[in-house]
Amino acid sequence: MKKFLLKLVIESDTKIGRRFDVFIQSLIILSLVSFSVETLPNLSKEITKVLDVIEIITIAIFSVELFLRLILTTPPFKYFFSFYGIIDMLAVVPFYLSLGVDLRSVRVFRLFRLFRIFKLFKYSSAIDRLTAAFSEIKKELTIFLIGALFFIYLASFGIYFFEHQVQPEIFKSVFHSMWWAVTTLTTVGYGDMYPITIGGKLFTTLIVFIGMGMVAVPTGLLASALSKSFKN
Repeated sequence: MKKFLLKLVIESDTKIGRRFDVFIQSLIILSLVSFSVETLPNLSKEITKVLDVIEIITIAIFSVELFLRLILTTPPFKYFFSFYGIIDMLAVVPFYLSLGVDLRSVRVFRLFRLFRIFKLFKYSSAIDRLTAAFSEIKKELTIFLIGALFFIYLASFGIYFFEHQVQPEIFKSVFHSMWWAVTTLTTVGYGDMYPITIGGKLFTTLIVFIGMGMVAVPTGLLASALSKSFKN
C-alpha cells in the first residue's frame, strides 16, 4: 500500500502519478472557478448549495492529499516545512478555522483560498524551466536592478530640478518625484504628475526612451535564458 501511495502522490513520473497530478490540477481549477462564482451578487440558493458542496469535496480531497504527503515524505513531516507544504496548509486550514465559529469574524481567512493557485506550480515542468532560467541570469538581473534604481533616482532628481519651482505642490521633493520617475520609466504614465516646462518635457522625452530600453533588457535576458533552459 505504501509503495502504491508513493507512486500515486509523490512520484509524478509514473503513469498513475501523472493521472493523479492531472486530477489535482482539475480540482484546483474547479475550486478557483467556484470561488470566483461565489463573488457574484444575487446568487440563488441552489447555486450556493452547489458551490458549498464543491467546496467541501475539494477541501476533503486536498486535506487527504496533504496528509499523505506529510506521512510519505522522508524524513517524516519534512513536507510540512517546505514552500509547497505551507501553500497547501494555507489552502485548506482557513476552511477548518471557519467551522464552529461565527463566519463573519473569520471571513478574512477565506482570502487565503487564493493560495490554491500556487499549488498548480508544483505540477508543471514549465516552472522548473522558468526557475532554471532565472537562476541562469540572476547576476545580470541584479546588475540591471541596481541600474534601474540608479536611473529612478536620476530621473527623480532631474524632474525635480525642472519642475519644482513651477509645480511646488506636485514635485515637492526628490522623493515625491520618484513616483513620476517610476511611472515614466515603465512607460505607464498615469497623468497625475506631468511636466509643464520646456526643460521638463524634453527631459521626460529622454526618460521615456530610456524606459523603453530598460523594459526590453530583462525581457531579452529572460527569453534567451528560457530558450537555453528548454534546450537543456
